[in-house]
Amino acid sequence: MDIIALNSKNWEEKVRQKNPWTVPVDSEVIQNARNGNWCIMLTAQKPVPGAWFPPLKDKRILCLASGGGQQGPVLAAAGAYVTVLDISEAQLEQDRSVARKENLNLHTVRSSMTDLSMFDNDSFDIIVHPVSNVFIPHIQPVWNEAFRVLKKGGVLMSGFMNPVFYMFDEKLEEQGILQVKYPLPYSDLDYLSKDDLERKGDAVEFGHSLTDQIQGQIAAGFVITGFYEDSFGGERLLDRFCPCFLATRAVKP
Repeated sequence: MDIIALNSKNWEEKVRQKNPWTVPVDSEVIQNARNGNWCIMLTAQKPVPGAWFPPLKDKRILCLASGGGQQGPVLAAAGAYVTVLDISEAQLEQDRSVARKENLNLHTVRSSMTDLSMFDNDSFDIIVHPVSNVFIPHIQPVWNEAFRVLKKGGVLMSGFMNPVFYMFDEKLEEQGILQVKYPLPYSDLDYLSKDDLERKGDAVEFGHSLTDQIQGQIAAGFVITGFYEDSFGGERLLDRFCPCFLATRAVKP
């Protein structure tokens, strides 16, 4: 099964459905960013701490698997040279539409987050990587490639799912019942056939271990310098018991 193609198709549909991660920012947000008043999200509710960023003017930023017209346009309006890479053409068009409307310095590339071969070594000062590695089966290539294309002293900011999120029966959770069903790490491929996945009407997901998420960055060469947790803001039953999202700040020494 071509997971990348299937998930790309699914994100095209999410754009049509106006999924929250596909709705671009408006002109007011862009104007505020131009005036120095801005923030971006890696996870669902909490903005990235301002202290995680160096001054953005003329910095080269890669928004990795980060289409949708949200992070990229804001960072461009704040003064950075931004490249947005995403697997979904519809998601990238959201970024391009904001850039055209607001006259922003923003470039888009359609590719998988695991393939940054179009970029030279030491190309970027910052990589912004919101929750997205749930859509690929192996994440070490993402960390390795991020390390390669960052300059020395460059920063990788990543949001990802707490793997605990994938332990529970989703249908029972919708009924108000948390029942452990799946061992970790989780993969849709272990429990759904190809036909099931195509009927599912949603992207193929993988619940990666904390070892892969955190030690994977360290193994690539990064030093972890920041961390926070986040939730769905009470929209999911699991929010009552543990954070569903994690975020890290990592530096290339």
